Amino acid sequence: MFLRVVRAAGGQGVKHEYVRVVEAYRDHDGKTRHHTVINLGRKDLLAQHLDLAKLQRLLHGDASDDEPARSEDVAAIGAWDWGPTLATRHMWSELGLDDVVAELGGRGRGDGVALKERALVLVANRLVSPSSEHGLARWLETDFVCDQRGRRWTAAWRDDVERKASRSPRVRIAADQLQRWYRTLDQLLARKAEIEHALFLRLRDLFSLQVDMVFYDLTSTYFEGHGPPRLGAYGHSRDEKPRNPQVLVGLVMVDGWPIAHHVFEGNRRDAMTVPDVLSDLEQRFGLKSIVFVGDRGMVTSRNLEDLRSGGHGYIVGRNRRRSEEVFDYIQRATGPWIECPVGITAREKTISPKTLVQEVSSNKPGVRVFVVHSDERLTYEQAQRAKSMGRVRTKLEALERRVASGRLKAAEKIGAAAAVILARNHGHRYYGWSYEKRVFRFFEHPVHLAREKAYEGKYIIQTEEPNLSAFQAVALYKELSEVERAFANLKDVLDMRPIYHQTANRVQAHIFVAALAFTIHRAIEKKLKAAGLDLSATQALIALKTVRVVDINLGGGATKRSVTRGTHRAAAVLRALSITDLDPPTSPPRDQSVA
Repeated sequence: MFLRVVRAAGGQGVKHEYVRVVEAYRDHDGKTRHHTVINLGRKDLLAQHLDLAKLQRLLHGDASDDEPARSEDVAAIGAWDWGPTLATRHMWSELGLDDVVAELGGRGRGDGVALKERALVLVANRLVSPSSEHGLARWLETDFVCDQRGRRWTAAWRDDVERKASRSPRVRIAADQLQRWYRTLDQLLARKAEIEHALFLRLRDLFSLQVDMVFYDLTSTYFEGHGPPRLGAYGHSRDEKPRNPQVLVGLVMVDGWPIAHHVFEGNRRDAMTVPDVLSDLEQRFGLKSIVFVGDRGMVTSRNLEDLRSGGHGYIVGRNRRRSEEVFDYIQRATGPWIECPVGITAREKTISPKTLVQEVSSNKPGVRVFVVHSDERLTYEQAQRAKSMGRVRTKLEALERRVASGRLKAAEKIGAAAAVILARNHGHRYYGWSYEKRVFRFFEHPVHLAREKAYEGKYIIQTEEPNLSAFQAVALYKELSEVERAFANLKDVLDMRPIYHQTANRVQAHIFVAALAFTIHRAIEKKLKAAGLDLSATQALIALKTVRVVDINLGGGATKRSVTRGTHRAAAVLRALSITDLDPPTSPPRDQSVA
């Protein structure tokens, strides 16, 4: 084996030298080949920690100045991903979570490890490699995860013979280690209200949050198994898992930051969650005058009255099909349309889709109604209608042929068959049918189809804010899409679903850990955006996997720990996050790990 130095371009045209340990061997044809054993990192940075000349001599089999060593004694004895965990630790501290959790106290029984240390491990796992507490052990073997003293977290695997003979042969992790992680979940949940409030104050001071505008939306997440009693229930599934019990998760955001989340029973109506959220904002966060921005599922007369009586304002969408009033508003939009400014995403398209708005007269004093037309929404909804109409038409044509051929004669059976067809793919919105003189025919519905076409591309915004312009109303309502993107991250990136826990407290703790991980995810994305990097937080964390901790055996009982500097993309991410020190803390000689 020998050292090889290669050159590669860094940022701004700077060239760096990287050191590799290379092994020479002969293949089956007798030709000499080279195999890279490990990348050690940048030469100039390694020189601060490692005697490269001595390492070169050892690789060639020469004796060192101090003691003899053989080349076969020099080898990489361990390598782990470090960059993603390093970034998580850095943002955890920068957001003040380290101090917040530490002030609230809590330590593990037996080992005395602080709650903040274990909480960080759970959050980092959820952000970097989402898995259950069982899967966390596998992650600890591939990633370098340590506490503030540098002690590495290790997995405690059960003995295979003992495991197979036990009542739980599928559980591969030692019971006491699992219990420590479950106890961490319990401790975190007990402090949820205080942690969220303290984090809100921290974010408010750091980023000057505009707390007068609060965005709220709901999603669902489902269980594998029965789920906990009462909390897990069957309801409208946004995951298209109607046969799985679920819970609702409500997310509250201010200025693009999540400040709180709520967990509700899976069968609760969306609108019935709003009073609890308003009460929490007033009592826990002290927000006495806000403008509540919510989607159409939040609108009830009681909710609007609660907002008014509490001195709050609102901007909400209206459900198009649950109120005749909404259709009347769309019909009133006969005046001139005002074109809204085009967003960044729209500007990047060849033909920029337009968003138009006009205010129409409302049926109630003080209530303002805006009808919005979206080109993007129009294109999407027309395509969906065409797809649905095609599917329904195919079924109706087949029914028409069955009746014409005499295979289906009874009028009541023909009517039942037509009803089943029109109940699918929203067929009743598009078609009508008749059966006269033993002839079945179907046709485009003259009233319902016309109404559907009038709805397409349109949505209604309602508010009572007197000084809000049409532009502002549309812009604020569109910011709800930020909450929808947040849910996409919360559920997909952080793998919040499905949930396997079977007790209500553990379910809520699981979601809380995901919410904390999402807050760090948002912080990383904002840093990347501020630095002008065209990377998502997820892509950045993947790039950081090239920053690795490597343990090298130098022979004669000497070892050396080094950190690879990663790719140029990883270096750009580290600069964006203001991370300069890549080395993990140095662990005590006799206390190098913690379970």
